Amino acid sequence: MRRAAPDPTPADAAVVARGLQKRFGDLQALAGLDLTVPEGTVLALLGPNGAGKTTAVSILTTLLRPDAGIALVAGHDVATERREVRRRIGLSGQYAAVDQHLTGLENLQMIGRLYHLGTRRARSRAWELLERFSLTDVARRRVGTYSGGMRRRLDLAGALVAEPPVLFLDEPTTGLDPRSRNELWAVIEELVSGGSTLLLTTQYMAEAEQLADRIVVIDRGREIAQGTPDELKQRVGGDRIEVTLDPSASVVDARGVLDEVASGEIHIDGRALTAPVVGGAETLTRALRLLDVQGVAVQDVGLRRPTLDDVFLSLTGSGA
Repeated sequence: MRRAAPDPTPADAAVVARGLQKRFGDLQALAGLDLTVPEGTVLALLGPNGAGKTTAVSILTTLLRPDAGIALVAGHDVATERREVRRRIGLSGQYAAVDQHLTGLENLQMIGRLYHLGTRRARSRAWELLERFSLTDVARRRVGTYSGGMRRRLDLAGALVAEPPVLFLDEPTTGLDPRSRNELWAVIEELVSGGSTLLLTTQYMAEAEQLADRIVVIDRGREIAQGTPDELKQRVGGDRIEVTLDPSASVVDARGVLDEVASGEIHIDGRALTAPVVGGAETLTRALRLLDVQGVAVQDVGLRRPTLDDVFLSLTGSGA
């Protein structure tokens, strides 16, 4: 394997990757990816399907070997010190890796014994986690009877059995209902406040905004943007006026009005118009006055600030 010389490792970094490359036949899954995750922080890795998110997580958790580049997790090389890395990480993948024929308690006890915790400690640790994830009532039920949200929580509990300092969560809330997702977010926030380091992949923009200290957006195996949620939103621009026209209104007339207040290109989608503006509420008031003077009837109008969905669309050309 061709390996790049490592950059100096930031003193407070729990995860460092430099120049990661991975190819599967004709598919270049990673094309020189760099990542840095300081201790005690959350990095969200965003990107469209096929961007390379899961491949990156698989390399950082020693499940795949990179074709080139270097990665250190908790100070250990993922290629040459795989056992040491595995002792220091927890992983929850896209699909809950739990045995449906065992009970929730038995699943966690088994994981504890695989980590050589011993029978007594594995059992006590299992009960600690079942209580933490509100699963004590179903601890002795077969996992095959669990709901999707319960399986997801059990899977995350399994990643925490050995109390690892670094966690990798690959789309942990995919398929969960809003209530289960919020419950899982609360647990994740508690872990990070306790000092855990987390690398999270997700396609939910609200999840990234809720949990992440920094975000890296990747596409086709490369980083295309990074920053805090607010920094990324600033790249898209400022406020936007959104107008939905009454069926009787003229799109041409409405565009003429918005041209007078817009600071950039106006986007038209059927009878909905979006115009970037500066001046916030004052500009919205002016637009409403002009629409009224021109007799342009509207069904709805509002001022909207950019979201991470806007960032995602702007950077990747596809919706989240």
